[in-house]
Formats: sequence, C-alpha cells, structure tokens
Amino acid sequence: VGADPAKAVRAAHLAKADLTTAIVGEFPEVQGAMGRTYALMQGEDPSVAAAIEDHYKPQGPSDAVPTDPVAIAVALADKLDTLTGFWAIDEKPTGSKDPYALRRAALGVIRIVVENGLRVKLSMQFLNASMNQNTSLREAEILEEKGEKLYHADLLSFFHDRLKVFLRDTGARHDLIDAVLSETDDDLLLIVARVRALQSLLETETGATLLAGTKRALNILAAEEKKDGAGAFDHPVDPAALIEPSEKELRAVLGAVAHHVDDHLAREDYAGAFSALAALRPAIDAFFEAVMVNADDAAVRANRLALLSALRATTRKLADFSKIAG
Repeated sequence: VGADPAKAVRAAHLAKADLTTAIVGEFPEVQGAMGRTYALMQGEDPSVAAAIEDHYKPQGPSDAVPTDPVAIAVALADKLDTLTGFWAIDEKPTGSKDPYALRRAALGVIRIVVENGLRVKLSMQFLNASMNQNTSLREAEILEEKGEKLYHADLLSFFHDRLKVFLRDTGARHDLIDAVLSETDDDLLLIVARVRALQSLLETETGATLLAGTKRALNILAAEEKKDGAGAFDHPVDPAALIEPSEKELRAVLGAVAHHVDDHLAREDYAGAFSALAALRPAIDAFFEAVMVNADDAAVRANRLALLSALRATTRKLADFSKIAG
C-alpha cells in the first residue's frame, strides 16, 4: 500500500500498548486516541502516532477510513489477522450474533481497499496472516494440518457477502453483483469496477437491448443443453455450415468483439470491455429476426447453437448475463 515498512512495523508494535493504561481501562472509548497522544509525547514519527489511532477505523458506516499509508497498512493487517484467526478456530458470526464484530472488520477492509483504490489479493493476505499465526509450521504443513484452503474459501465467501452489502448501500443492483462475481474473485477493486461498468452499460438503451438479446440466446442454449447435455455445443463454429447472412455476420462480429474485449481486459479497462460488448447488439437482433436456431437439419442446428455458445463464452468474460434481471 506504499507504506514505509519500518514505520508500519513500529506502529503495529505500539498499536495496542495504550490498552494497558489506567485511562483506557477507565474510558475504553479513548483507545487509540490515547495511544497517539503517548506516541507523540515520546517522540514517535507522526505517521506512526496517527496509525496507532487510525488502525481501528472505520468503526461504523459513518466513520472515515484511514488514508495515510502507514495507518492503512496497520489497519488492514489488524483486521485480516483478526478475521483469519477467528476463522481458523471456527468462530464465525451466526445469524444476528457477531460478538467479535467480524462483519464490521470485513466491511472495514472493503471500505479501506475500495475508498483508497488499493489492489489487494485477499487470498494471498489470508495465507500471509495464517503463516504469521503459525510461524513454526511450513506452508504445506499448515494447509494439511489446519485446512486453511477450506476456511480461506469460506472467509472469501464471507467477504463477498459483505461486499454485496457495501455495494447495495452505494446503489448497485444485487443481480449485477451476482452476475460479475465468481467464487474465486479476491481483488475487491476489480469486482467493484466490473459492477459499476456493467451498471453503466445497462442504463443505456443499447445495453438494455443487448441484455434482452443475450438472455434470449442463453435461454435457448440452456433449453437445448438439457436435451443434448451441458457443454454439448461448446465447440468451434463451422463457417461452411453457416447459411443465412445474419448468422455469418454474427460470427464475424463476435470474433472481432471477443478480440476487443480481451484487449480491454488485459488493460483492466472494464468500461471499455463492456462498451466493446455493446457492438454485438445489431448482429444479435438481426440474427434472431432472420434465423431459426432449431433448424430441421441437425448439423445446422448444432452449428447455430455453437454460435450461441461462443456468444455466451464471450459475454461470460465480463458477466453471467443469465443472472441479470430484465
């Protein structure tokens, strides 16, 4: 996160020291604030002192997140250490019960990452935290003995649930979040970028029409896969078996769009990727106006369904359109 490592280590070392003082024992609400005061009085670096106070933040939806790199580093480390530790001993929130404020800790991580525009791979941070909590064990022994991979996946799912709450509170639609989110997504900033880019696309007439055409294609494909088996049409389209001009056009446009989408994704330009996807709209509309997918000729039918499968593969690079309402 761009913090000075030595300052971050020093701030982490002192972060909880004020909890042993009489004044914090008497007035718990001044934890952190007293730590900062003591740190400044003994001549600590201002960034270290600020981190001692700010590493508890945010403590609620209206609380500001830390913005100084040292405070960010210590705040993230503290919250991730807490979460991985509680997951390791199988002490997770249940229903409305969350005595250790673990939901607040996860939401704090999300807000710090998103509001500061940070790129953080959560899976790697879970592993780092586990390693630090088990310093006498090698990585392989930890994974074997305590099953970190299992609880890391569950913890990531917990973060996904908190992220949905955070995004809904900022005005994002729940179905769009489900559409872009996969079980292994662990870069919160990229998830948020995809959701916002998808929402921007669907707010346009082109996006709404594209969604309708794509969902029609996905519904036909899903129905035919029930008969022929899942993935039955996930094979290359045979250009020689394309009869109608509109299906030839869809194949050509799809190839170009897939290339542009890949190019934008390589640069993590999700707005550009969704914009490139919008170019499919006229070709999809023309295809359904002129073509009967389930032709009497079995080879023609299979080829047209393969074309719809290619459309699904391209759109799924960005989102699962079948999960979007409308």
